[in-house]
Amino acid sequence: MKSALISVSDKTGVVDLAKRLTTMGWRILSTGGTSKTLNENGVSTTDVSEVTGFPECLDGRVKTLHPKVHGGLLARRSLEKHMQQAESLGIEMIDMVVVNLYPFKATLEKVGSTHEEIIENIDIGGPSMLRSAAKNYEDVVVLCDPTDYEMVLEKFEAGEKFEKADRALLALKVFEHTSHYDTLIASYLQKHTKREEPGKTVTLTYELAQSLRYGENPHQKAWFLKDAIASDTAMASFKQLHGKELSFNNLNDLSATVKMVREFDQPAAIAVKHTNPCGAAVGHDIATAYQLAHDADPTSIFGGIVAVNREIDRETADKMSKIFLEIIAAPSFTDEALEILTRKKNIRLLTIPTDKPYEDTMDVKKIEGGLLIQEADHSGEVPYRVVTDRIPTDSEVADLLFGWKIVKHVKSNAIVLAKNDVTVAVAPGQTSRILAAENAIRQAGAQVKGTVMASDAFFPFPDVIEAAAAVGITAIVQPGGSVNDPDVIAAANKHGITMIFTDKRHFRH
Repeated sequence: MKSALISVSDKTGVVDLAKRLTTMGWRILSTGGTSKTLNENGVSTTDVSEVTGFPECLDGRVKTLHPKVHGGLLARRSLEKHMQQAESLGIEMIDMVVVNLYPFKATLEKVGSTHEEIIENIDIGGPSMLRSAAKNYEDVVVLCDPTDYEMVLEKFEAGEKFEKADRALLALKVFEHTSHYDTLIASYLQKHTKREEPGKTVTLTYELAQSLRYGENPHQKAWFLKDAIASDTAMASFKQLHGKELSFNNLNDLSATVKMVREFDQPAAIAVKHTNPCGAAVGHDIATAYQLAHDADPTSIFGGIVAVNREIDRETADKMSKIFLEIIAAPSFTDEALEILTRKKNIRLLTIPTDKPYEDTMDVKKIEGGLLIQEADHSGEVPYRVVTDRIPTDSEVADLLFGWKIVKHVKSNAIVLAKNDVTVAVAPGQTSRILAAENAIRQAGAQVKGTVMASDAFFPFPDVIEAAAAVGITAIVQPGGSVNDPDVIAAANKHGITMIFTDKRHFRH
Protein backbone atom coordinates (compact mmCIF):
# COMPACT_ATOMS: atom_id res chain seq x y z
CA MET A 1 0.00 0.00 0.00
CA LYS A 2 1.29 3.44 -0.95
CA SER A 3 1.41 6.17 1.69
CA ALA A 4 0.90 9.92 1.39
CA LEU A 5 1.91 12.26 4.19
CA ILE A 6 -0.37 15.31 4.19
CA SER A 7 0.26 18.26 6.50
CA VAL A 8 -0.90 21.63 5.19
CA SER A 9 -1.53 25.14 6.45
CA ASP A 10 -3.52 26.11 3.34
CA LYS A 11 -6.22 23.45 3.18
CA THR A 12 -7.48 24.39 -0.30
CA GLY A 13 -8.37 21.19 -2.16
CA VAL A 14 -6.87 18.89 0.46
CA VAL A 15 -10.07 16.99 1.31
CA ASP A 16 -10.73 16.16 -2.35
CA LEU A 17 -7.10 15.11 -2.78
CA ALA A 18 -7.17 12.81 0.23
CA LYS A 19 -10.53 11.25 -0.69
CA ARG A 20 -9.42 10.43 -4.22
CA LEU A 21 -6.11 9.01 -3.01
CA THR A 22 -7.99 6.85 -0.49
CA THR A 23 -10.28 5.59 -3.25
CA MET A 24 -7.15 4.46 -5.12
CA GLY A 25 -5.96 2.53 -2.06
CA TRP A 26 -3.50 5.01 -0.57
CA ARG A 27 -2.93 5.28 3.18
CA ILE A 28 -3.08 8.87 4.48
CA LEU A 29 -0.61 9.94 7.16
CA SER A 30 -1.32 13.30 8.74
CA THR A 31 -0.78 15.66 11.66
CA GLY A 32 -2.67 18.07 13.90
CA GLY A 33 -5.14 20.38 12.20
CA THR A 34 -4.88 18.64 8.85
CA SER A 35 -5.75 15.28 10.37
CA LYS A 36 -8.72 16.86 12.17
CA THR A 37 -10.00 18.44 8.93
CA LEU A 38 -9.70 15.20 6.98
CA ASN A 39 -11.35 13.10 9.70
CA GLU A 40 -14.25 15.56 9.97
CA ASN A 41 -14.76 15.17 6.22
CA GLY A 42 -14.85 11.38 6.25
CA VAL A 43 -11.21 10.62 5.42
CA SER A 44 -9.56 8.06 7.65
CA THR A 45 -6.00 9.04 8.59
CA THR A 46 -3.08 7.61 10.50
CA ASP A 47 -1.46 10.10 12.84
CA VAL A 48 2.25 10.56 12.25
CA SER A 49 2.85 9.94 15.97
CA GLU A 50 1.64 6.35 15.39
CA VAL A 51 4.34 5.92 12.76
CA THR A 52 7.13 7.51 14.79
CA GLY A 53 6.08 6.13 18.16
CA PHE A 54 6.72 9.60 19.54
CA PRO A 55 4.02 12.13 20.41
CA GLU A 56 3.81 15.70 19.15
CA CYS A 57 5.51 17.95 21.68
CA LEU A 58 6.57 21.49 22.50
CA ASP A 59 3.23 22.99 21.45
CA GLY A 60 3.42 21.17 18.13
CA ARG A 61 6.89 22.49 17.28
CA VAL A 62 8.13 18.90 16.94
CA LYS A 63 5.92 16.49 14.99
CA THR A 64 7.64 15.15 11.90
CA LEU A 65 11.34 15.65 12.71
CA HIS A 66 11.97 11.94 13.14
CA PRO A 67 14.03 9.24 11.33
CA LYS A 68 10.91 7.19 10.61
CA VAL A 69 9.53 10.12 8.62
CA HIS A 70 12.68 11.28 6.88
CA GLY A 71 13.97 7.75 6.40
CA GLY A 72 10.70 6.92 4.61
CA LEU A 73 11.22 9.95 2.37
CA LEU A 74 14.94 9.70 1.66
CA ALA A 75 15.40 5.93 1.18
CA ARG A 76 16.38 5.12 -2.41
CA ARG A 77 14.05 2.35 -3.55
CA SER A 78 16.57 1.21 -6.14
CA LEU A 79 19.34 0.69 -3.57
CA GLU A 80 19.08 -2.68 -1.84
CA LYS A 81 21.24 -1.43 1.04
CA HIS A 82 18.79 1.41 1.74
CA MET A 83 15.81 -0.88 1.69
CA GLN A 84 17.45 -3.46 3.96
CA GLN A 85 18.40 -0.73 6.47
CA ALA A 86 14.90 0.68 6.40
CA GLU A 87 13.37 -2.73 7.04
CA SER A 88 15.73 -3.48 9.92
CA LEU A 89 14.87 -0.10 11.49
CA GLY A 90 11.14 -0.47 10.96
CA ILE A 91 10.97 2.47 8.55
CA GLU A 92 8.01 2.37 6.16
CA MET A 93 8.23 4.10 2.79
CA ILE A 94 6.34 7.36 2.17
CA ASP A 95 5.51 7.79 -1.50
CA MET A 96 3.99 11.26 -1.55
CA VAL A 97 4.38 14.40 0.53
CA VAL A 98 1.74 17.14 0.46
CA VAL A 99 2.93 20.09 2.51
CA ASN A 100 2.54 23.83 2.47
CA LEU A 101 4.09 26.03 5.09
CA TYR A 102 3.06 28.08 8.09
CA PRO A 103 1.74 31.46 6.90
CA PHE A 104 4.86 33.47 7.72
CA LYS A 105 4.21 36.19 5.14
CA ALA A 106 0.53 36.53 6.03
CA THR A 107 1.49 36.92 9.69
CA LEU A 108 4.13 39.47 8.76
CA GLU A 109 1.61 41.52 6.78
CA LYS A 110 -1.16 41.23 9.36
CA VAL A 111 -1.68 44.50 11.19
CA GLY A 112 -0.78 44.14 14.83
CA SER A 113 1.35 40.99 14.55
CA THR A 114 3.98 40.86 17.27
CA HIS A 115 7.57 39.77 16.75
CA GLU A 116 6.84 36.64 18.80
CA GLU A 117 3.88 35.72 16.56
CA ILE A 118 5.96 36.24 13.45
CA ILE A 119 8.79 34.06 14.76
CA GLU A 120 6.31 31.33 15.81
CA ASN A 121 5.15 31.17 12.17
CA ILE A 122 8.57 30.10 10.94
CA ASP A 123 7.98 26.54 9.76
CA ILE A 124 10.71 24.00 10.50
CA GLY A 125 9.23 20.55 9.91
CA GLY A 126 7.43 21.51 6.72
CA PRO A 127 10.48 22.70 4.76
CA SER A 128 12.43 19.71 6.07
CA MET A 129 9.86 17.24 4.72
CA LEU A 130 9.57 19.09 1.43
CA ARG A 131 13.32 19.15 0.93
CA SER A 132 13.72 15.48 1.83
CA ALA A 133 10.99 14.46 -0.60
CA ALA A 134 12.24 16.78 -3.33
CA LYS A 135 15.79 15.46 -2.99
CA ASN A 136 14.40 11.95 -3.54
CA TYR A 137 11.95 13.03 -6.27
CA GLU A 138 12.59 9.92 -8.38
CA ASP A 139 10.84 7.88 -5.69
CA VAL A 140 8.60 10.43 -3.96
CA VAL A 141 5.96 12.74 -5.43
CA VAL A 142 6.13 16.10 -3.66
CA LEU A 143 3.39 18.73 -3.72
CA CYS A 144 3.69 22.20 -2.19
CA ASP A 145 1.12 23.98 -4.39
CA PRO A 146 -2.61 23.10 -4.36
CA THR A 147 -2.86 24.00 -8.05
CA ASP A 148 -0.82 20.87 -8.83
CA TYR A 149 -3.17 18.44 -7.05
CA GLU A 150 -5.50 17.87 -10.00
CA MET A 151 -2.71 17.17 -12.48
CA VAL A 152 -1.20 14.50 -10.22
CA LEU A 153 -4.58 12.93 -9.40
CA GLU A 154 -5.59 12.70 -13.05
CA LYS A 155 -2.36 10.86 -13.91
CA PHE A 156 -2.78 8.38 -11.07
CA GLU A 157 -6.50 7.85 -11.77
CA ALA A 158 -5.76 7.22 -15.45
CA GLY A 159 -3.14 4.64 -14.49
CA GLU A 160 -0.41 6.65 -16.18
CA LYS A 161 3.18 6.42 -15.09
CA PHE A 162 4.31 9.57 -13.33
CA GLU A 163 7.42 10.35 -15.37
CA LYS A 164 10.74 11.41 -13.92
CA ALA A 165 10.54 14.75 -15.72
CA ASP A 166 7.18 15.52 -14.08
CA ARG A 167 8.56 14.62 -10.68
CA ALA A 168 11.63 16.80 -11.28
CA LEU A 169 9.43 19.82 -12.09
CA LEU A 170 7.55 19.37 -8.82
CA ALA A 171 10.86 19.08 -6.96
CA LEU A 172 12.11 22.27 -8.61
CA LYS A 173 8.97 24.01 -7.48
CA VAL A 174 9.66 22.87 -3.91
CA PHE A 175 13.18 24.27 -3.83
CA GLU A 176 11.99 27.56 -5.35
CA HIS A 177 9.25 27.67 -2.71
CA THR A 178 11.47 26.91 0.28
CA SER A 179 14.17 29.28 -0.96
CA HIS A 180 11.57 32.04 -1.24
CA TYR A 181 10.24 31.20 2.24
CA ASP A 182 13.70 31.28 3.82
CA THR A 183 14.51 34.58 2.11
CA LEU A 184 11.32 36.15 3.47
CA ILE A 185 12.44 35.17 6.96
CA ALA A 186 15.98 36.45 6.41
CA SER A 187 14.66 39.73 4.97
CA TYR A 188 12.39 40.23 7.96
CA LEU A 189 15.19 39.54 10.42
CA GLN A 190 17.54 41.87 8.54
CA LYS A 191 15.06 44.69 9.03
CA HIS A 192 14.19 43.68 12.58
CA THR A 193 17.84 43.60 13.65
CA LYS A 194 18.58 46.81 11.71
CA ARG A 195 21.97 45.67 10.45
CA GLU A 196 23.39 48.60 8.52
CA GLU A 197 25.42 46.62 5.97
CA PRO A 198 24.63 43.43 4.06
CA GLY A 199 26.08 40.15 5.22
CA LYS A 200 28.53 38.06 3.23
CA THR A 201 25.65 36.83 1.10
CA VAL A 202 22.55 38.70 -0.06
CA THR A 203 19.47 36.83 -1.22
CA LEU A 204 16.55 38.75 -2.71
CA THR A 205 13.12 37.29 -3.32
CA TYR A 206 10.35 38.53 -5.59
CA GLU A 207 6.90 37.27 -6.49
CA LEU A 208 5.47 37.22 -10.00
CA ALA A 209 2.91 40.00 -10.20
CA GLN A 210 2.06 39.78 -13.89
CA SER A 211 3.33 38.95 -17.35
CA LEU A 212 3.90 42.00 -19.56
CA ARG A 213 3.05 42.64 -23.20
CA TYR A 214 6.75 42.60 -24.09
CA GLY A 215 10.11 43.90 -22.92
CA GLU A 216 12.00 46.99 -24.04
CA ASN A 217 11.40 45.72 -27.57
CA PRO A 218 8.57 43.54 -28.92
CA HIS A 219 10.84 40.52 -29.47
CA GLN A 220 11.72 40.37 -25.74
CA LYS A 221 9.50 38.59 -23.21
CA ALA A 222 9.04 40.38 -19.88
CA TRP A 223 7.50 39.99 -16.43
CA PHE A 224 6.84 42.22 -13.44
CA LEU A 225 7.92 40.75 -10.12
CA LYS A 226 7.21 42.60 -6.91
CA ASP A 227 9.32 42.66 -3.79
CA ALA A 228 7.87 39.90 -1.63
CA ILE A 229 8.80 41.55 1.66
CA ALA A 230 7.56 45.05 0.70
CA SER A 231 4.45 44.27 -1.29
CA ASP A 232 2.59 47.38 -0.12
CA THR A 233 4.92 49.90 -1.76
CA ALA A 234 3.47 52.17 -4.44
CA MET A 235 4.77 50.31 -7.48
CA ALA A 236 3.70 46.98 -6.00
CA SER A 237 0.17 48.10 -5.20
CA PHE A 238 -1.01 49.94 -8.30
CA LYS A 239 -4.34 49.00 -9.84
CA GLN A 240 -5.09 49.28 -13.53
CA LEU A 241 -8.57 50.64 -14.13
CA HIS A 242 -8.56 50.86 -17.92
CA GLY A 243 -6.54 50.36 -21.06
CA LYS A 244 -4.17 47.97 -22.78
CA GLU A 245 -1.90 45.51 -21.07
CA LEU A 246 1.24 47.06 -19.59
CA SER A 247 4.69 46.63 -21.10
CA PHE A 248 8.19 46.64 -19.60
CA ASN A 249 8.79 50.22 -20.75
CA ASN A 250 5.46 51.35 -19.31
CA LEU A 251 6.34 50.17 -15.83
CA ASN A 252 9.94 51.36 -16.02
CA ASP A 253 8.79 54.84 -17.02
CA LEU A 254 5.97 54.76 -14.49
CA SER A 255 8.40 54.00 -11.66
CA ALA A 256 10.53 56.99 -12.64
CA THR A 257 7.47 59.25 -12.86
CA VAL A 258 6.09 58.20 -9.50
CA LYS A 259 9.44 58.77 -7.78
CA MET A 260 9.52 62.32 -9.13
CA VAL A 261 5.98 63.34 -8.30
CA ARG A 262 6.42 62.10 -4.74
CA GLU A 263 9.11 64.74 -4.21
CA PHE A 264 6.37 67.34 -3.83
CA ASP A 265 3.83 68.08 -1.11
CA GLN A 266 1.93 70.68 -3.15
CA PRO A 267 -0.17 69.65 -6.19
CA ALA A 268 2.30 68.40 -8.81
CA ALA A 269 2.30 66.82 -12.26
CA ILE A 270 5.21 65.07 -13.94
CA ALA A 271 5.38 63.95 -17.57
CA VAL A 272 8.06 61.42 -18.51
CA LYS A 273 9.52 59.93 -21.69
CA HIS A 274 12.14 57.17 -21.47
CA THR A 275 12.49 57.68 -17.68
CA ASN A 276 13.44 61.36 -18.06
CA PRO A 277 11.04 64.21 -17.25
CA CYS A 278 9.86 66.22 -20.23
CA GLY A 279 7.58 68.48 -18.21
CA ALA A 280 7.19 69.04 -14.48
CA ALA A 281 5.25 71.63 -12.53
CA VAL A 282 3.48 72.43 -9.29
CA GLY A 283 0.36 74.57 -9.07
CA HIS A 284 -2.41 75.69 -6.76
CA ASP A 285 -4.51 72.74 -8.00
CA ILE A 286 -3.86 69.63 -10.04
CA ALA A 287 -5.48 70.92 -13.23
CA THR A 288 -3.14 73.91 -13.21
CA ALA A 289 -0.10 71.76 -12.44
CA TYR A 290 -0.92 69.43 -15.33
CA GLN A 291 -1.45 72.28 -17.79
CA LEU A 292 1.87 73.86 -16.83
CA ALA A 293 3.68 70.51 -17.16
CA HIS A 294 2.09 70.00 -20.56
CA ASP A 295 3.02 73.46 -21.78
CA ALA A 296 6.62 73.03 -20.60
CA ASP A 297 7.19 70.66 -23.54
CA PRO A 298 3.99 70.04 -25.52
CA THR A 299 5.89 68.04 -28.13
CA SER A 300 7.63 65.49 -25.91
CA ILE A 301 4.64 64.83 -23.66
CA PHE A 302 2.80 63.25 -26.60
CA GLY A 303 2.77 59.48 -25.95
CA GLY A 304 4.30 60.00 -22.52
CA ILE A 305 3.41 58.98 -18.99
CA VAL A 306 1.89 61.44 -16.54
CA ALA A 307 1.67 61.05 -12.77
CA VAL A 308 -0.01 63.45 -10.37
CA ASN A 309 -0.22 63.48 -6.58
CA ARG A 310 -3.85 64.47 -6.23
CA GLU A 311 -7.17 62.99 -7.35
CA ILE A 312 -7.90 63.63 -11.02
CA ASP A 313 -11.12 65.59 -11.41
CA ARG A 314 -13.24 66.45 -14.41
CA GLU A 315 -11.30 69.60 -15.31
CA THR A 316 -7.95 67.81 -15.26
CA ALA A 317 -9.31 64.83 -17.20
CA ASP A 318 -10.73 67.12 -19.85
CA LYS A 319 -7.29 68.71 -20.36
CA MET A 320 -5.56 65.32 -20.44
CA SER A 321 -8.00 63.91 -22.97
CA LYS A 322 -6.92 66.42 -25.62
CA ILE A 323 -3.66 64.57 -26.42
CA PHE A 324 -2.44 60.97 -26.58
CA LEU A 325 -0.95 59.79 -23.29
CA GLU A 326 0.23 56.22 -22.68
CA ILE A 327 -0.48 56.19 -18.94
CA ILE A 328 -2.09 58.44 -16.38
CA ALA A 329 -1.36 57.59 -12.74
CA ALA A 330 -3.00 59.21 -9.75
CA PRO A 331 -4.08 58.34 -6.20
CA SER A 332 -7.69 58.30 -7.46
CA PHE A 333 -10.06 59.47 -10.20
CA THR A 334 -13.49 60.99 -9.81
CA ASP A 335 -16.33 59.21 -11.61
CA GLU A 336 -16.58 62.17 -14.01
CA ALA A 337 -12.86 61.97 -14.79
CA LEU A 338 -13.11 58.24 -15.50
CA GLU A 339 -16.10 58.80 -17.78
CA ILE A 340 -14.05 61.25 -19.85
CA LEU A 341 -10.77 59.34 -19.96
CA THR A 342 -12.19 55.86 -20.60
CA ARG A 343 -13.56 57.11 -23.92
CA LYS A 344 -10.00 56.56 -25.11
CA LYS A 345 -9.71 52.83 -25.69
CA ASN A 346 -5.96 52.37 -25.28
CA ILE A 347 -5.02 54.82 -22.55
CA ARG A 348 -3.95 53.09 -19.36
CA LEU A 349 -5.40 54.50 -16.16
CA LEU A 350 -3.77 53.45 -12.92
CA THR A 351 -4.47 54.24 -9.30
CA ILE A 352 -1.23 54.38 -7.36
CA PRO A 353 -0.47 56.03 -4.01
CA THR A 354 1.61 58.87 -5.46
CA ASP A 355 0.71 60.93 -2.41
CA LYS A 356 2.66 58.57 -0.11
CA PRO A 357 6.34 59.16 0.76
CA TYR A 358 9.02 57.33 -1.17
CA GLU A 359 9.57 53.94 0.49
CA ASP A 360 12.46 52.06 -1.13
CA THR A 361 15.55 51.91 1.04
CA MET A 362 17.83 50.15 -1.44
CA ASP A 363 18.51 50.59 -5.14
CA VAL A 364 19.46 47.46 -7.09
CA LYS A 365 20.91 47.42 -10.60
CA LYS A 366 21.61 44.28 -12.61
CA ILE A 367 24.91 44.09 -14.41
CA GLU A 368 26.25 41.13 -16.33
CA GLY A 369 27.26 38.50 -13.83
CA GLY A 370 26.04 40.28 -10.73
CA LEU A 371 24.17 43.03 -8.92
CA LEU A 372 25.05 46.49 -7.74
CA ILE A 373 23.26 47.47 -4.52
CA GLN A 374 23.26 50.91 -2.98
CA GLU A 375 21.18 52.97 -0.60
CA ALA A 376 18.31 54.75 -2.33
CA ASP A 377 18.98 58.41 -3.12
CA HIS A 378 16.62 60.20 -0.76
CA SER A 379 17.18 63.94 -0.69
CA GLY A 380 14.60 65.02 1.89
CA GLU A 381 15.20 68.55 3.07
CA VAL A 382 17.79 70.36 0.95
CA PRO A 383 20.29 72.30 3.05
CA TYR A 384 22.29 74.74 0.95
CA ARG A 385 24.77 77.55 1.25
CA VAL A 386 25.13 80.67 -0.84
CA VAL A 387 28.65 80.91 -2.29
CA THR A 388 28.34 84.08 -4.38
CA ASP A 389 28.24 87.76 -3.56
CA ARG A 390 24.63 88.11 -4.63
CA ILE A 391 22.05 86.45 -2.36
CA PRO A 392 19.19 84.71 -4.21
CA THR A 393 15.71 86.19 -3.93
CA ASP A 394 12.92 84.15 -2.34
CA SER A 395 11.46 83.33 -5.76
CA GLU A 396 14.89 82.24 -7.03
CA VAL A 397 15.34 79.98 -4.01
CA ALA A 398 11.94 78.38 -4.65
CA ASP A 399 12.83 77.75 -8.29
CA LEU A 400 16.31 76.47 -7.43
CA LEU A 401 14.92 73.93 -4.96
CA PHE A 402 12.23 72.92 -7.46
CA GLY A 403 14.88 72.36 -10.15
CA TRP A 404 17.06 70.45 -7.68
CA LYS A 405 14.23 68.01 -6.92
CA ILE A 406 13.80 67.34 -10.63
CA VAL A 407 17.45 67.16 -11.73
CA LYS A 408 18.19 64.35 -9.25
CA HIS A 409 15.92 62.11 -11.35
CA VAL A 410 17.46 63.03 -14.72
CA LYS A 411 20.15 60.87 -16.36
CA SER A 412 23.64 62.31 -15.97
CA ASN A 413 25.11 64.57 -17.12
CA ALA A 414 21.94 66.49 -16.36
CA ILE A 415 20.89 70.14 -16.53
CA VAL A 416 17.40 71.47 -15.74
CA LEU A 417 16.19 75.03 -16.34
CA ALA A 418 13.15 76.14 -14.36
CA LYS A 419 11.04 79.20 -13.64
CA ASN A 420 7.96 79.73 -11.46
CA ASP A 421 7.95 76.06 -10.35
CA VAL A 422 7.86 74.76 -13.92
CA THR A 423 10.57 73.09 -15.98
CA VAL A 424 11.58 75.19 -18.98
CA ALA A 425 14.16 72.73 -20.33
CA VAL A 426 15.52 69.30 -19.39
CA ALA A 427 18.79 68.06 -20.89
CA PRO A 428 19.62 64.48 -19.85
CA GLY A 429 22.32 61.95 -20.55
CA GLN A 430 25.08 64.07 -22.07
CA THR A 431 28.75 63.14 -22.10
CA SER A 432 29.88 66.56 -20.84
CA ARG A 433 28.31 69.17 -18.60
CA ILE A 434 28.77 72.02 -21.06
CA LEU A 435 27.02 69.98 -23.74
CA ALA A 436 24.10 69.34 -21.36
CA ALA A 437 23.94 73.08 -20.56
CA GLU A 438 24.04 74.06 -24.23
CA ASN A 439 21.28 71.56 -25.04
CA ALA A 440 19.08 72.95 -22.25
CA ILE A 441 19.67 76.54 -23.39
CA ARG A 442 18.89 75.64 -26.98
CA GLN A 443 15.74 73.78 -25.90
CA ALA A 444 14.53 76.73 -23.79
CA GLY A 445 14.85 79.17 -26.70
CA ALA A 446 13.28 82.56 -26.04
CA GLN A 447 12.08 81.45 -22.59
CA VAL A 448 15.60 81.02 -21.22
CA LYS A 449 15.97 84.56 -19.87
CA GLY A 450 15.24 84.75 -16.15
CA THR A 451 15.35 80.98 -15.58
CA VAL A 452 17.40 79.21 -12.94
CA MET A 453 19.74 76.29 -13.64
CA ALA A 454 20.10 73.04 -11.68
CA SER A 455 23.01 70.66 -12.24
CA ASP A 456 23.22 67.15 -10.78
CA ALA A 457 26.99 67.43 -10.28
CA PHE A 458 29.63 70.11 -9.97
CA PHE A 459 30.96 72.26 -12.80
CA PRO A 460 34.55 71.28 -13.61
CA PHE A 461 35.12 74.58 -15.44
CA PRO A 462 33.55 78.06 -15.60
CA ASP A 463 32.32 77.40 -19.17
CA VAL A 464 28.76 76.58 -18.03
CA ILE A 465 28.62 79.84 -16.05
CA GLU A 466 29.70 81.79 -19.12
CA ALA A 467 27.05 80.08 -21.25
CA ALA A 468 24.37 80.76 -18.60
CA ALA A 469 25.31 84.42 -18.28
CA ALA A 470 25.18 84.92 -22.05
CA VAL A 471 21.44 84.07 -22.16
CA GLY A 472 20.23 85.69 -18.95
CA ILE A 473 20.06 82.75 -16.49
CA THR A 474 20.01 84.39 -13.06
CA ALA A 475 20.70 81.66 -10.50
CA ILE A 476 22.35 78.24 -10.28
CA VAL A 477 22.18 75.30 -7.88
CA GLN A 478 24.90 72.67 -7.95
CA PRO A 479 26.62 70.38 -5.43
CA GLY A 480 30.02 72.05 -5.52
CA GLY A 481 33.16 70.07 -4.75
CA SER A 482 35.30 70.70 -7.82
CA VAL A 483 38.93 71.75 -7.45
CA ASN A 484 37.91 74.61 -9.74
CA ASP A 485 35.09 75.85 -7.47
CA PRO A 486 36.92 79.17 -6.83
CA ASP A 487 37.08 79.87 -10.58
CA VAL A 488 33.44 78.89 -11.05
CA ILE A 489 32.33 81.14 -8.17
CA ALA A 490 34.44 84.00 -9.51
CA ALA A 491 32.78 83.65 -12.92
CA ALA A 492 29.31 83.76 -11.30
CA ASN A 493 30.25 86.87 -9.32
CA LYS A 494 31.59 88.50 -12.47
CA HIS A 495 28.22 88.13 -14.17
CA GLY A 496 26.02 88.83 -11.14
CA ILE A 497 24.66 85.27 -11.04
CA THR A 498 23.69 83.96 -7.62
CA MET A 499 24.77 80.39 -6.89
CA ILE A 500 24.07 77.94 -4.08
CA PHE A 501 25.91 74.73 -3.21
CA THR A 502 24.05 71.71 -1.74
CA ASP A 503 27.20 69.65 -1.04
CA LYS A 504 25.34 66.59 -2.29
CA ARG A 505 25.74 65.06 -5.76
CA HIS A 506 22.91 63.31 -7.62
CA PHE A 507 24.51 61.27 -10.39
CA ARG A 508 22.01 58.99 -12.10
CA HIS A 509 23.49 56.42 -14.47
